[in-house]
Amino acid sequence: MRFAPVKEISPEDLAAGQRSLVLDSAFASLTGALSGGVILVAFALALGAGPMAIGLLAAIPLIAQAAQLPAIALVERLRQRRKIAVLTVTTARVVILLIGLLPLVHATADLKLKLLIAAQAAICFLGSFASCAVNSWLHQLIPSQGLGVFFSRRLFWGTALGCAGTLFAGMLVDHPPVSDPLSAFALAFAGAGLAGLASSYFLARAPEPTMTDGAPDVSVLARLRTPFADSNFRNLLFFLGSWTVASNVAAPFLTVYLIQQLGYPLRTVTSLWVTSQVANALTLYLWGRLSDRFSNKAILAVALPLYFACTLGLVFTDLRDHVALRLALLYAFHVMMGAATGGIALASGNLGLKLAPQGEGTPYLAAIGLVSAVAGGLAPIAAGSLAEWFSARELSAVVRWISPGRSGEFSVFQFAHWEFLFAISAGLGLYVMHRLSRLREGDEISERLVIQEFALEALRAVNHLSSVGGVLGMLFPFGRLAERRRAARANRAAPSRS
Repeated sequence: MRFAPVKEISPEDLAAGQRSLVLDSAFASLTGALSGGVILVAFALALGAGPMAIGLLAAIPLIAQAAQLPAIALVERLRQRRKIAVLTVTTARVVILLIGLLPLVHATADLKLKLLIAAQAAICFLGSFASCAVNSWLHQLIPSQGLGVFFSRRLFWGTALGCAGTLFAGMLVDHPPVSDPLSAFALAFAGAGLAGLASSYFLARAPEPTMTDGAPDVSVLARLRTPFADSNFRNLLFFLGSWTVASNVAAPFLTVYLIQQLGYPLRTVTSLWVTSQVANALTLYLWGRLSDRFSNKAILAVALPLYFACTLGLVFTDLRDHVALRLALLYAFHVMMGAATGGIALASGNLGLKLAPQGEGTPYLAAIGLVSAVAGGLAPIAAGSLAEWFSARELSAVVRWISPGRSGEFSVFQFAHWEFLFAISAGLGLYVMHRLSRLREGDEISERLVIQEFALEALRAVNHLSSVGGVLGMLFPFGRLAERRRAARANRAAPSRS
């Protein structure tokens, strides 16, 4: 297979390349499901990891974004992004295969944990190196029109295959094929490595256009200063940095909270994760259509408050006397957070591609990676340190009623250990919304309008799946009502403009 870029790409080759990139994303997500996320945290806990080790594992992928600095120089020098991406990401997947041997090594659990952290560092640095080349490559390859639909397809199929892999891995760990429970992790990482190699194959099949000469031949640091000098793109960097901090204070420790504090088995934790991802996948198409129709900023203005409200809601889920209600709340929060993160991921990714000038994708998108490296690298490590400090502390508010004949008290809220992190994350969400308000994308769109259109798009999707949805649509034509309201507003505004 030849890796050399081509000057012209036909519409047929572009369509075939987009299909290959969708398959690449699907198998890459399967790799992550079998070797990262819930499974990685469970493996680390099985090796005796504490809050600081979990925080470090969460920080490594973001710290690794610093690898984009040398990647920029290599991309600009070789100008063969596909070759760089395929070779580096394939090397990372070989390392994942080697992790599959780690449970079989005769060594102490502490040494295995250190080797796991070192392997994760290598995987993430190689992956970050590859992502710099891939981001610049896709920024030039994919037309600006229809970005939302293309990336929603990639995210949808990636989520679907990732969910299947996570459920399988959770059941495998809870019911290992042999007496040693670590053997299940060995099989999961081996499967992840093989899926990763399949992803590399499809990535290599996508065409690469010849790089444009978008900037003079200057140093990497000089080029990297360009996006920071762009005032609006700098607002995007501040927003993405604050979002990365706020989300990574709590998200990496949710699995630990569910396993250690609430005592759920891994199959329940993976089912919660899959519930979140299914909600993510089912709403991605809707978010994609809305992002193309309105603005990415409007999508974020709806999805971010929902995400942080659910994060705060996790504080109140430790209901020891109401086990069924607790699990129902956890599933509800995971559904809403999954839907919200779908919109956040899609809109923030589109913003990076949209606000980067054509031909300048490499330094602009690398700047996003570097901000994520600094902000996201510090957040989980600091949160891990806070979690250790909060482990022996508790904050509660109690309402007490005393009368001559009886007395009673009711606990309004109670923060303990990991719940402090959820509350801190929700508080930081207020600053994230402030930074979003400073960002300029284009025409401002009402958040209420986005919510209305999201509901209408959802209703249209149901109409294709359920006769009940079709009947409801005929009985109450929401679409026509919205059109009439918009027409009425336009008529009222017309005299004032004339």
